[in-house]
Amino acid sequence: MRKARWRDSFATLTGGNTLPDIPAQGDARNRIIGDDDAGFVARSRQGDTEAFAVLVRRHQKKMFNMACRMIGDYDEACDIVQESFISAYRAIGNFRGDSRFSTWLGGIVLNQARNHLRQKNARSGNEEISLDQPAGVSEKALLNTIRSGGESIIECLEKKELSAKIQVCINALDGEQREVLVLRDIQEYSYEEIGDMLKLPEGTVKSRLFRARNALKEGLLKIFGDLR
Repeated sequence: MRKARWRDSFATLTGGNTLPDIPAQGDARNRIIGDDDAGFVARSRQGDTEAFAVLVRRHQKKMFNMACRMIGDYDEACDIVQESFISAYRAIGNFRGDSRFSTWLGGIVLNQARNHLRQKNARSGNEEISLDQPAGVSEKALLNTIRSGGESIIECLEKKELSAKIQVCINALDGEQREVLVLRDIQEYSYEEIGDMLKLPEGTVKSRLFRARNALKEGLLKIFGDLR
């Protein structure tokens, strides 16, 4: 239903064109796309929906992984990315090209994730996240890996458990720390790009990242003990 709503919304915007579904979490084909989007962006600005579909295919995995780490929930991350691409399609005429398209798109995903978390916290009464709570991760990646025959079930379960515990620690960071940690250490944006996204000087980004890494390490120590 979630995917169908997005596809219907995009089809309405584009006069019947649809976009590909977001792939399952953990797809090994995920790669960071270089700065070669300018031609497709230019065509998208002229209303070429097929060019925009290329941009979606290139960046949907990176944007999904970013949203999933920010939110900690597979289905909610899907919603955020879908809403972000619709927003990007509507606003691409305003994209000036003074940054990479992926940086501009990442800023949209970041804002969508922030809004989602604010609404979620308001509904839940700002409940604190416990390191003992299970992470909101999907079983889909585990099932896909098992079906592929690439790893044993035990290996899959061990990796899933580790990933889930790391995500719990990321969820426990405050919003500012979580953002900079995900953008730098997971999504590998440059300090300059992160500064543009967060509207912060580079020095502030680095100091915030230092605190985030220390906080994450403390959380991991509570779960795993000595990390050395």
